[in-house]
Amino acid sequence: MKQLTKAEEQVMQILWEIKKGFVKDILEKMPNPKPAYNTVSTIVRILEKKEFVGYTAYGKTHEYYPLIEKNQYRSFYLKSMISGYFGGSFERLVSFFAKDNDMDIHEMEELLKNVQNDISNIKDE
Repeated sequence: MKQLTKAEEQVMQILWEIKKGFVKDILEKMPNPKPAYNTVSTIVRILEKKEFVGYTAYGKTHEYYPLIEKNQYRSFYLKSMISGYFGGSFERLVSFFAKDNDMDIHEMEELLKNVQNDISNIKDE
């Protein structure tokens, strides 16, 4: 799996939300100022080449849908981030958030619990 650009991720977030749709449906969900129709269409075709998006053809019109689930990408992204920024150490990740956000002990315990659950899910995949 490849990491997505910000524009690709924005389109995927919309597709995950709406489940399936045409380029015009994706464009409607985008914040203002909205990009050009052709820009969104190009991003969707790139996502198709990366095998994140599939489609059903209706003549020349295509209805797009995600091939990769949001949880799959989230797990991949989290694993990449921890590896790239924290040397693969979950303790360093938690320490970073604790220091950077001035967390109390309850918040740290909750964060650690959530990270451990996500890590278990990553290892199971």
